[in-house]
Amino acid sequence: MLLGGCYCGAVRYVVEGDTFHNTLCHCSDCRRIAGAPAVAWFSARMHALRFTKGNPATFRSSEHVLRGFCATCGTTLTYQDDRQPDEIDIATASLDDPEAAPPQDHTFAGEQLSWMRMADGLPAYPRTRSEGAG
Repeated sequence: MLLGGCYCGAVRYVVEGDTFHNTLCHCSDCRRIAGAPAVAWFSARMHALRFTKGNPATFRSSEHVLRGFCATCGTTLTYQDDRQPDEIDIATASLDDPEAAPPQDHTFAGEQLSWMRMADGLPAYPRTRSEGAG
């Protein structure tokens, strides 16, 4: 079981069950949403995530993507792609213990900022895992 929430505590959640697709995403959308050079995410089945306090506000960042965040403090919390309705991505740094879900790869490494260096030896995909490693 993983516990997490936003910075101010208005939104809290629990994730029960296995996680997968732990990644550090370098895409420009994630960078702009979080104001960070990359964003760590992990995936869970929709039924495995339960909000225990409050609910995230949401907005569509593209045709198929719904992003969740705390309406009070702005913490990035979730990413949902309509084309994968049984999955939800959760911002790793919103966990109480982010060490519990470390990244296993880099996605959208082709959009990595020039001053960001990957020296962790993890697989790096130019875009998505399904498009293959570079």
